[in-house]
Amino acid sequence: MKMENILIDKLDNIAIITINRPEKLNALNKATILELHEGFKSLNEDKSIKVILITGSGEKAFVAGADISEFAHFSEEDGGKLAAKGQELLFDFVQNLSTPVIAAVNGFALGGGLELAMACHFRVASDNAKMGLPEVTLGVIPGYGGTQRLSQLVGKGRAMEMIMTAGMIDAETAKNYGLVNHVVPQAELLDLAKGIASKIVKNSSTAISKAIEAINANFEDGVNGYEVEIKNFGACFGTEDFKEGTTAFLEKRKANFK
Repeated sequence: MKMENILIDKLDNIAIITINRPEKLNALNKATILELHEGFKSLNEDKSIKVILITGSGEKAFVAGADISEFAHFSEEDGGKLAAKGQELLFDFVQNLSTPVIAAVNGFALGGGLELAMACHFRVASDNAKMGLPEVTLGVIPGYGGTQRLSQLVGKGRAMEMIMTAGMIDAETAKNYGLVNHVVPQAELLDLAKGIASKIVKNSSTAISKAIEAINANFEDGVNGYEVEIKNFGACFGTEDFKEGTTAFLEKRKANFK
């Protein structure tokens, strides 16, 4: 499909998705969510891509929220369908992607923007980043996984306070909370994300995808994460990457994963 709201660049084994609606502070509308779904799906199927980075265009915002004009007139049923479809197409989809996804949060990440960042496998931020879930100021709650992922990442008490007050936190506070892993000046953000991605690229993509599945299992109701870990650990033994990795170790050389 033709992409009007996102840009995709490929640098060797790393892909960069840039949400490109600077005039709307990269707000998520239905069209952008669909394009992001297609972009992530295509890159996940591209065997040459080992890591995906996602960021926002411009210097002001990663994603400043959802496009409120699209749902201001919705009914209860419409609202439920909006949340369910969005989670299916993008937020849950990204969380469960087998290719690692790093959010490079440059500026505001509010509402759906923070929810998108939290759906990624981990996050780095520029020192001017501001993050929050202000939905209660509109008379709604976060609907794209925000109530669940924020509490998983920062703890119940902090999530309750952030959501109830609708307040924003700065990048250093987000780092202290465990919401982002690193904070750097904005000019250094993509280089940092690329540097981390380059380390990931050297490792087994097969093993990484199994690790993502096992880690995510810990947060799924009714799923025993330890059992998923055992299953995925065993499955690794049947892969070419396991043969290459162990052979390289015994031969005292660096592994060359395909």
